[in-house]
Amino acid sequence: MALALRRLGAIGLLAGLMLGASSLPGHTAKDAAVTSSGLPVPRYVSLKSDHVNVRAGPTKDNDVAWVYTHSGLPVEITAEFENWRRVRDSEGAEGWVYHSLLSGRRTAVVTMKSKDELAPLHASADRSSAVTARLQAGVIAQVRTCDQHWCRIAGEGFDGWIEQQRLWGVYADEKVE
Repeated sequence: MALALRRLGAIGLLAGLMLGASSLPGHTAKDAAVTSSGLPVPRYVSLKSDHVNVRAGPTKDNDVAWVYTHSGLPVEITAEFENWRRVRDSEGAEGWVYHSLLSGRRTAVVTMKSKDELAPLHASADRSSAVTARLQAGVIAQVRTCDQHWCRIAGEGFDGWIEQQRLWGVYADEKVE
């Protein structure tokens, strides 16, 4: 009986290690654990292709749960298993993606409390600077740099500074260079 309980405990521990710990809200990049890839988890990356299969588990034998169809979409890696990465998107959906379909290029999604609000894009990292554009929630932008308060982002037809808290794809206290 004791041996069976120890086996069950070991299986539970192994399953937990394979799946990885989920990231808690407010988790920061500096709190990240280093994995076998040598990179921290959690971390943000983007989709390399505009056809990315997301699977229920970390093998090609697992069913495709859905397909991402937008290259550049930011996702957060929450676990690694061999060449597979468990990712979470800005809406909270999670699944497994093969590592070669991901890019280290940083992108972010503009977020707002209300879908009808527009996020001001400033000429410099200062609220009193000129507003050069207003972006809708859901706009995807390349992240150029972040200083823990402001990020310089760019996309088709815009380039400027936005408050870091308005982006999903960078951690609250993260510096991006």
